[in-house]
Amino acid sequence: MTLTCIAIDDEPPALDLLCRFIGQTPFLKLAGIFSNAIESLRFISENEVDLIFLDIQMPDLSGIELARILSGRNMGHTPAIIFTTAFDQFALEGYKLDVIDYLLKPFGYEEFLRGANKALNLVSRKAVSSPESVSNEEEYIYLKVEFQIVKIACNDITYIEGLKDYAKLHLINPERTILSLITLKALEEKLPKDKFMRIHKSTIVSLDKVSAVTKNAVYIGKLMFAVSDQYKDEFAGFAERWR
Repeated sequence: MTLTCIAIDDEPPALDLLCRFIGQTPFLKLAGIFSNAIESLRFISENEVDLIFLDIQMPDLSGIELARILSGRNMGHTPAIIFTTAFDQFALEGYKLDVIDYLLKPFGYEEFLRGANKALNLVSRKAVSSPESVSNEEEYIYLKVEFQIVKIACNDITYIEGLKDYAKLHLINPERTILSLITLKALEEKLPKDKFMRIHKSTIVSLDKVSAVTKNAVYIGKLMFAVSDQYKDEFAGFAERWR
């Protein structure tokens, strides 16, 4: 899933930093930048925006005032909001407005990514529960197994092992394994991004089947899977949302 977002800040350096962080985040798409909140209102009204990175102290219309306006509108699709500010006294007001996160300047990419992942998790949950998504709830992939093309329900996959040029899928319905001539990288591209995560060069896990997490590992039942350094940043975002 990709979140369409905008950034609003009256300080050019802060706006530049937000644009850079958004550009570094694969699931974020920057649709607009604004130096004041009033300029953004028309854009938000005419375009579907999933997430707003919003400074609080701005001339004419503050970020809190804009958040109040948006929360009071019957828009059908209300954007999630992450406040970005140099002042911590507004945290309580942000809580009242049900914002996703409160980033205190100066913040780094790790804090930014944690907030962005919270927004992704929220929007993903809303999408799954919406009426339009019901018909797409059951997803399938098609893999070559020996001399056949086999249809596999994504919900049946617990985890996947990479074995050189092969992928070994562990299924639960019925309980069995399937070996397909496909690399883990190619298989990863076929799987729904919001349901599976690669945590190791040789392991992909089903997020729905995860029963416990630690700093460096996930558990599916009694099975433990280590998270390699290459995938720790993405895993940290998942672990934060999973709690």
